[in-house]
Amino acid sequence: MIGLAARLSRTIPLLIILAALAAVIYLVVSYRRSPARAKEVLIRVFSWLCGAIAAFFGVVSLYAAFEINVAVLELAASFAAVGVVGFGIVRWCNHVFLKNNPHYKSKSQKAKTKHRWPWER
Repeated sequence: MIGLAARLSRTIPLLIILAALAAVIYLVVSYRRSPARAKEVLIRVFSWLCGAIAAFFGVVSLYAAFEINVAVLELAASFAAVGVVGFGIVRWCNHVFLKNNPHYKSKSQKAKTKHRWPWER
């Protein structure tokens, strides 16, 4: 149990960086747009970020497992766990956000363009 806590304590700098990034993004976007838009941006950014962290450190931990490098495996697995837990939290926050703001659910992100070719009049 103490070994697990010691391994997870190595992820504290990553958690601090993620929290600072979230605070900066939220403050900037809520100042420029609205708090609802800031939450939408945070959900989108952190979905990608936590997914990338989980995937990258998952691959690193698999490589360390094949190389039988226990120290790197434990470190990479703890960072991958942070990514997976963060991704789960972001998805839960997305669910709550869409529940409280249902008009964001039907919002299309695609550009609406009309191609006007010379032969189409």
